[in-house]
Amino acid sequence: MGLYNYLNYFLEEVWSPPIILFVLLILTIGSVYFSLNIKVKQIGKITNIIYSSLVFVVFIFAKFFNFGKSVNLDKILTPKKKKLLSSSRVNSKTTEQKKKVSLDFNFPSIELLEKPKKTPGVEVENRRNTEVNKALLANVLSDFKINGEITEVKQGPIVTLFELTPAPGTQSSSVIRLSDDIARSMRANSARISTIPGKDALGIEIPNKNREMVYLRELLDDDLYKSANCKLPLALGKDIFGRPVIVDLAKMPHLLVAGTTGSGKSVGINAMLLSILYQLSPEECRLILIDPKMLELSIYKGIPHLLTEVVTDPKKAISALKWIVKEMENRYQMMAHLGVREIEDYNIKVKKILDEGKVIFKETQVGYDSETGKPVMEKKPLDLNIFSKIIVVVDELADLMITSGKEIESAIQRLSQMARASGIHLIVATQRPSVDVITGTIKSNFPTRISYKVVNKINSRTILEEQGAEQLLGQGDLLISMMGDQLLRVHGPFVKTEEVIAVVNHLKSQGEPEYLDSVTSDDDESQSISLGFNESGDDLYDKAVSIVCREKKASTSFIQRHLQIGYDRAARIIEKMESEGIVSPANHVGRREVLVGKDN
Repeated sequence: MGLYNYLNYFLEEVWSPPIILFVLLILTIGSVYFSLNIKVKQIGKITNIIYSSLVFVVFIFAKFFNFGKSVNLDKILTPKKKKLLSSSRVNSKTTEQKKKVSLDFNFPSIELLEKPKKTPGVEVENRRNTEVNKALLANVLSDFKINGEITEVKQGPIVTLFELTPAPGTQSSSVIRLSDDIARSMRANSARISTIPGKDALGIEIPNKNREMVYLRELLDDDLYKSANCKLPLALGKDIFGRPVIVDLAKMPHLLVAGTTGSGKSVGINAMLLSILYQLSPEECRLILIDPKMLELSIYKGIPHLLTEVVTDPKKAISALKWIVKEMENRYQMMAHLGVREIEDYNIKVKKILDEGKVIFKETQVGYDSETGKPVMEKKPLDLNIFSKIIVVVDELADLMITSGKEIESAIQRLSQMARASGIHLIVATQRPSVDVITGTIKSNFPTRISYKVVNKINSRTILEEQGAEQLLGQGDLLISMMGDQLLRVHGPFVKTEEVIAVVNHLKSQGEPEYLDSVTSDDDESQSISLGFNESGDDLYDKAVSIVCREKKASTSFIQRHLQIGYDRAARIIEKMESEGIVSPANHVGRREVLVGKDN
């Protein structure tokens, strides 16, 4: 605590006329003391008393006379720091801000993942091969009567991009269709050719002779992952220029993944899950893992993020998806009561309400007035809770579509259409991207898609709407299409099973999972979620019967207006009334007769 800081504080915060007068008074008293015949030994004691009194009174006067300002000791103890402008200000949500969770949860250490290993001389050899391939490619293009100039070469960890500026009048399609012939002439496994957005050039991607391994650790240890403003970050890998590719699942908002056996699809799913688990606690994100193959996702059994045990039974998978649909509907009802549209706004509002100790009520219909026939409303308190994100991972869609295609397709369609704002997101993977598995209904609601290597062009078009995935190299090589943008080639990270087990064991040590038995429940109530009521008898159905018997009218639109429900649900209620003999079948003009009296 320096003299400069004291003076600076007094001049800016404390100095005022009353204090000036008091200081002068103290100095006068001090001069009187020193003018008397006092021994030298007592001078130190008197000086110490005067100094202590001065400091005490200065703080008292600053408290009561300086316009109500309180003394800020930090301004005395700590010098003012200059504001530094840096790129970190762009990302308002840092890693520390994301990890506002309970103090007893520790995130996995980056040391659990394998360190990147660089093979000496590989980069130099690849650079030498690149120069050779550039000259060879120019000769190959000339042999096929393709006029143009290779203007730029960009070497990546997996492939090298040669930018070809074709001569005027050269059609892009005439070059693209020669990809197989160019690969054969270049003695390469494959050659992918595509247009480059914003340039009058074509990109020819030739695999490197020596591929560099991409490790998950180097992606999670990168500043882009640590400081990225992502709610649900996914570390996909590196692009063809060697730059990390980190995307946000919350913005996708769902992901469709395809790839044949050995393409690296399962390893990619593991990398995505680990990038979530390294950033989000169980309070922030919960998982539902559906693995009909019983091989890939069972390794995550017992981690605290799970809402239920890893689902391997196709029948329980259907129940889990229906439970998610019901959870989505419940969340939207709660959000509607609070007048918000996004889960983030809902959580902020609920936290404020809970902190203030308030109680929010909702009006619920409990019956009808026997005299007026008007509905009787009752106020009930809302059970408010913070909503965590929920990620549903389906590792093999094809197995589920074989057993219960219509139910699975219906549930996935509804979730993919509506679940984004409620904080529910899907990652659906399959190794058979055929039209009977990835139907048009499913595909249309997944704007973000990833394709690893597939068997043929037809499968590539099914998943990406264009060819190219059949020319990938496998082992993590992928193409990603985001919102219909240009395809981006990425090489996914390699994750060993030992690394996954190490992270899972750490997470298990943080606490037991809190499973919900209702997620995979097989009872009638959970199976009738899509109907909106229990077949054996439901309050909504009873209300509908009461209204029909009282008003002597029965139609789908009539039920809709009185119960404020959708057309499909109202139609099912009318059909059930018909099957139970309450109303007659519709006549030639669509009218129904009420067959029971009001007392029924």
